[in-house]
Amino acid sequence: MSGMPRSIVLSLVALVGAASMSAQVTERPAASRHPVQRLYVPARDTWETRKPADVGMDEALLAQAIEYAKTRDTTWGRDDYMADQVRTFGRPLGAVPPRHGPTNGVIVRHGYIVAEFGDTNVVEPTYSVAKSYLSTILGLTIDRGMIKRIADPVRDYVRDGGYDSPHNARITWEDHARQASEWEGTMFGRPSTFLGTEEFGNGQMKPRGIREPGTFYEYNDVRVNRLSLSLLRLWKRPLPEVLKTEIMDPIGASDTWKWLGYDNADVEVDGRTIKSVPGGTRWGAGLWMSSRDHTRFGLLISRKGNWNGRQLVSASWIKQATAQGGPPNSNDYGYLWWLNTKGGNKGVPTTSFQAQGNGSNTIFIDPEHDLVIVWRWHAGGDFFARVVVSVKP
Repeated sequence: MSGMPRSIVLSLVALVGAASMSAQVTERPAASRHPVQRLYVPARDTWETRKPADVGMDEALLAQAIEYAKTRDTTWGRDDYMADQVRTFGRPLGAVPPRHGPTNGVIVRHGYIVAEFGDTNVVEPTYSVAKSYLSTILGLTIDRGMIKRIADPVRDYVRDGGYDSPHNARITWEDHARQASEWEGTMFGRPSTFLGTEEFGNGQMKPRGIREPGTFYEYNDVRVNRLSLSLLRLWKRPLPEVLKTEIMDPIGASDTWKWLGYDNADVEVDGRTIKSVPGGTRWGAGLWMSSRDHTRFGLLISRKGNWNGRQLVSASWIKQATAQGGPPNSNDYGYLWWLNTKGGNKGVPTTSFQAQGNGSNTIFIDPEHDLVIVWRWHAGGDFFARVVVSVKP
């Protein structure tokens, strides 16, 4: 720039600087130019709906999926609920309703309800769906520091006689959560062996040798009920109360749900009589809840435990609880959640997972497509895959 007038040189420098600043603004990532969009969170008394097209779903394909679901109504307990209950599970220990309703469901994408069918407000037993709620209470217990590590032996925390034997003393919290505890004993009149038609119905098992804790997977409600009692010992208050105050009230659930214990499940905790609750409805009682409330819970889990900016249960726990592991013979199972890491459920992502209960009752969570689906009293089928297909690329 030698020989140029000083005024021209200064003008050129200013122009170059402005051009440089302009280039920097243009190159900023899009996220820095737009405010972060908050996720929609349903209020306690209202839940907004959206048309399928508004949330990137094909309306015709979704309608076809729902019509298919309506044809898959369960036959379990339809004519005589109690007879099927006794035949399948054995003599009840707690409340069993005289009947259950027809199939129903809720489909949520991006937090909005895009479809409902049947009566989604009726409160009915959900069977082993309760196990995934129990898993969440276990996560809360660890989050609160009441359990230091999931790999710790339960006996280090619970001294009620249930873990005194050399075998049971080796059982960890993780063994219970993986259904690999091999806990030996009797819970509320039911032995962990599952032997006997009167007490276990068609669900009775064949005699076998006991294995080392943590080495053998067996779906066993007696052992899950032992986990529930052990958690009660730590919280020192009813687990339904824990679930209500820590999870269900904060997510805006109704007051209609209930978690019932067996008639003979009263236990003493620090001089108080408290009802211990089961991880299912195999022998009556259990978690009774509407599809709408289950959907709120599913949405919480799909959002890694965060509800409207409040972390109710840690994201690390949900990641851990929905990760495959356990003994070599285990199903695709996390911490009381059913997984799909092996691709056994065709047509849905391997990252999807479910809470499942007899009947069938299901909470399906698909993080990849931001879908939560609750489907109650169904006979199985590929309904979830059909819904996933309706999501536009």
